[in-house]
Amino acid sequence: MLLFTGLAMILTLMFLVIVVRMHAFIALILVSLITAVFSGVNTADIVPVMLSGFGGTLAAVALLVGLGGMIGKLLDASGGAEVLAKRLVDLFGEQRAPLALGVASLLFGFPIFFDAGLIVMMPILLTVARKLAISTLSLVLPAAGAFAVMHAFVPPHPGPVAAADLLGVNMGLLLLVGVLVAIPTWYLGGYLYGLYAGTTFRLPVPAWFTSQSMANTTKTTPSFSRVLAILLTPFLLISLDTVANTLLTSGVLTPNDALSAIRVLGKTPVALLITLLLTLWLLRVQFTRTQLESLCNDALGPLCAVILITGAGGMFGGVLRASGIGNALAELLADTGLPIIVAAFVLSSCIRVAQGSATVALTTTAALLAPVVSAQTGLSAMDLCCIVIAIAGGATVLSHVNDSGFWLVSRLLEMDEKTTLKTWTVMETLLGSIAFMLAALLSWLF
Repeated sequence: MLLFTGLAMILTLMFLVIVVRMHAFIALILVSLITAVFSGVNTADIVPVMLSGFGGTLAAVALLVGLGGMIGKLLDASGGAEVLAKRLVDLFGEQRAPLALGVASLLFGFPIFFDAGLIVMMPILLTVARKLAISTLSLVLPAAGAFAVMHAFVPPHPGPVAAADLLGVNMGLLLLVGVLVAIPTWYLGGYLYGLYAGTTFRLPVPAWFTSQSMANTTKTTPSFSRVLAILLTPFLLISLDTVANTLLTSGVLTPNDALSAIRVLGKTPVALLITLLLTLWLLRVQFTRTQLESLCNDALGPLCAVILITGAGGMFGGVLRASGIGNALAELLADTGLPIIVAAFVLSSCIRVAQGSATVALTTTAALLAPVVSAQTGLSAMDLCCIVIAIAGGATVLSHVNDSGFWLVSRLLEMDEKTTLKTWTVMETLLGSIAFMLAALLSWLF
């Protein structure tokens, strides 16, 4: 009955989001309440259980998403993306423009979300496509694929952060593993496939771009070194914590106050706070203090929905754990003998295809599998990271008409739905599948 209740509640969630078109935040809260009632959670404990799952997830997610969003907004408003793209095109040469702009998108995709990053980069991509007289897909797909892999696999984006929190994964190690998986995944599934799609489907520069006026080229922009310093700072700081933890675990170093202080600087929220302060200081010559405050404030508005939906996903997960549905699923998976990393990919793929949102697929799957993971013995920190990557891979595949990213790419390139399915959907499926295979390989090796 518990498994039947869990399946019925997931199907109800899909029905509310897809058919009724209810907002995911409302749907998750409603389904969490119904699940708690029908699964036998004590009446007096229903609201505390819901609030505990919601608050626990927000504690891990809100800081990272908020700080990362502010950094992305400041880089966007200052012209940092354009500076990064131009320097890399000059470095790689025009003939390798897809590679250069893809690398720029990988770097810029660390602090900024998929939708915002693609919109910021789109004028640059289309300008280069028009200059080189090539299909827009040759440039847009590698760049979009770069934002997609960073959004799905690398903290501080909300999906991997929420999944890591639900499964008890070390955030610093996930950052390193996520980048390690994201780069070859992007190169094979985003860059190489983008070149192929560009030669197969010749798409001209869309009419909306050719008719609009170009941006003011006299606008002051930050130097390339400043943009690079901003992007590399969180990686370096978080790596300090991960390396120090590894050396402590192996016995090479002994605990002391100085090492503890270094590890505090490498904790993800602290590292992002330091990066944000550095960004504000480096961009102080471009903006007044009032403008900087306004930009930070503007960054938080669009993030509220993402943070609240992620928190509601954690609420659903908390109810599933408290009701015993997660434990029942753990027993079922144990009986089937299906490896947990495979189960993670398959379950996440099903939820992704059904309702479209990668973030919802990530958080829901992680919530369902949390009891399974906690019941498993012998799972290393690397195994846990690989399970998160497998979930993220499943949440990436088969983007279609119920995914906002599908329509964003389709409308920006003025591409019909059939062509979008043949290009964007194929690329997303390649990215998710390749990431899963790499995660499975890493889990087997380490």
